[in-house]
Amino acid sequence: MTHQEKRAWIMLVVSAVAYAVYVTVVLSRVDDGRLTSTPYAAALLWTIGGAIAASIVVEIAMGVANPRASRVSDDRDREIGRLGDHVGQAFVGIGAVSAMLMALAQWHWFWIANVIYLCFVLSAVIGSLAKVIVYRRGVPQW
Repeated sequence: MTHQEKRAWIMLVVSAVAYAVYVTVVLSRVDDGRLTSTPYAAALLWTIGGAIAASIVVEIAMGVANPRASRVSDDRDREIGRLGDHVGQAFVGIGAVSAMLMALAQWHWFWIANVIYLCFVLSAVIGSLAKVIVYRRGVPQW
């Protein structure tokens, strides 16, 4: 497994786990049955910060565990990275357009913040999943 493939796995797992923690925390705070009155901002910021920190720590640990691993990217790694990024970036655009439309429709801030966070997570998870699949099955020939 290349260093870049390991990084894709780290991003995939850490993003999914962090979002699951966020959803669990927010849903556990619902008191009156209305999600929009649930405090979410601190949980959102802590899970994002925690995910970033966890990714850094796991990548450092991966480097310490295998210091001889090749961190040099070849053409195949760059092509796979580009493909995964293109797949994932679609969700950033979807999130931006969705948030803009929700703001224009004057939806509650809770929904706008959560659709943006969800689309960032989908971008990371699906982009990383695409990279892992291509590493396992090969770069598609168009």
